[in-house]
Amino acid sequence: MRILRLFLILTLLLLAVSPDYSQEVIEEIVAIVNDEIITLTEIRTEYEKNYQGLRAQYQGEELDKQVELVKKGLLDGMVTTILLLQEAANLGIDIEERMKMFIDNLKKENNINSDEEFFRILSQQGIDYEEWKGTLKENMLKEAVIVSEVQRNIIIDEAEIVSYHKLHPEEFTELPEFTLKAISFSSDSGNEEEIEAKKREINAKIEAGEDFGALASEQADGPEKEKNGDLGSFKKGELAKELEEPVENLKQGEVTPWIQFRNGWYLLKLVEKKEARLQPFDEVRGDIENKIFSEIAQVKFEGFMKELKEKSYIKILIPNPLDF
Repeated sequence: MRILRLFLILTLLLLAVSPDYSQEVIEEIVAIVNDEIITLTEIRTEYEKNYQGLRAQYQGEELDKQVELVKKGLLDGMVTTILLLQEAANLGIDIEERMKMFIDNLKKENNINSDEEFFRILSQQGIDYEEWKGTLKENMLKEAVIVSEVQRNIIIDEAEIVSYHKLHPEEFTELPEFTLKAISFSSDSGNEEEIEAKKREINAKIEAGEDFGALASEQADGPEKEKNGDLGSFKKGELAKELEEPVENLKQGEVTPWIQFRNGWYLLKLVEKKEARLQPFDEVRGDIENKIFSEIAQVKFEGFMKELKEKSYIKILIPNPLDF
């Protein structure tokens, strides 16, 4: 059967490249992977699905950047998928029961009581059930191969996890965090004398012990006016430098001098400051183990795919099928 399929593929290939002037070429073959083919239509369909997904996440230059990355990696990714699915067949992997359990759990978690209701919900979201199920099956088969052939034998020594925590403290150090209140108003809210008078008035009321939040509600014209002066919490580096630097040396409850920033004036009060903290080993042990595991698994996966490609018949007929 495998020889017959390969014969049919080669026959299609000859039809695609032979100069037959009596009919148009219906399909172009981009690549042959053992006894399967990747067509130009399949490439373009997969690209379109990826493109629509990217449009929902990015725009402008970042969208263009992500689209270029997809174009560069799409063909190789499709070849990799075919090889993994072929390997799943060679290994006799059966995931039908896992799929059934996954779908049953999905329905249960979302309070879906019947297959008909499940189909209807997918349809309402523009999802074809059979196509969704086919994608789920492919993903589960690929995952099963990777677990069986790549991840199963990875063992991480406890000493390696402990050592990583000691050698990379910067990864586990929580940055200082500032919780702030603010009074701000636009530079256009008056002439220079009026603005200076307003600043002096607010300073005097603060020195007299008036509540900072109440003053913000009364005097500010920024978004904090509706929040009793609450500006929120910010980790070091998240605030603009012009605002962060005056705050860093404050003690809890202290207020900055007036800060001119962009098109306005700001008075900031430090409500709370959390100092930098190195997370103890017990808090991050699991994260470290997962990180080390992922790094080892990635290297082993690349080696596995290299071997799989070397023992397979792969012919790329159109190296850049998305150059259009």
